[in-house]
Amino acid sequence: MVVWVFSGGGEAEVRGFLPFLEKTFPGCRFERKTPVRQKPGPKANKAGSYGRTGQSLIEQIKQELPLALKAEANKCDLILVFDDLDCRDSQKQKEKIEKIWSEISKKIPECADIKIFVGFAAPEIEAWIIADWNNSIAKNSDFRGRHERMRWWLRTQKKVSFENPESFSEYDAEKDCCREKLSKALVESSVQDEVDRYKARFSKGYHTPLLLREIDPNEVQKKCPLFRELYNYLKNFCRSS
Repeated sequence: MVVWVFSGGGEAEVRGFLPFLEKTFPGCRFERKTPVRQKPGPKANKAGSYGRTGQSLIEQIKQELPLALKAEANKCDLILVFDDLDCRDSQKQKEKIEKIWSEISKKIPECADIKIFVGFAAPEIEAWIIADWNNSIAKNSDFRGRHERMRWWLRTQKKVSFENPESFSEYDAEKDCCREKLSKALVESSVQDEVDRYKARFSKGYHTPLLLREIDPNEVQKKCPLFRELYNYLKNFCRSS
């Protein structure tokens, strides 16, 4: 089964999400449609296609999906739209994307039978890393000897729930995202005092993709309801291929 992936986000999602899907669901072949691959070189637009999320990602799907369908009609079995939820309402975001798909499929009727699934990481994909802390941060050599202190700081200073990491922060209407960023809290936990000054700080661009490959999906789905929805759907879909 071929799955086209329309994903929001930046470097962490580009370098981490696709390998995670390929490792976890070997019955499917995943093809990335967004973020649009950047051409190498000094003139590469580092801001243009990267970092799109929420409404910006929706606008990009409006543009890119019809082009892909016309160029490769009947070349995919599922369209997977994935985004960081950033404390937005999951049902409203899902309905916006499903409405776009309804409009597109009417214009390209031969593609109307393609299935679509909308999945989210809440509030960010780092919630999956926190949900399976023992297989991610705790085992990484960069955080050896201090992962317990990082965990304590996140729990006490940032009120991160390790049993329900998707609940972190709250929606800020002015910014259209979370009041606090979970990824930023992880960075702060790794450089919280003088002891850590010369040690590796958590990096969304480096550590997030690396650690996504180490998490156990069965552990994450116990603590992250939105992840569980995505996981169970793809597990059943790719198993039927």
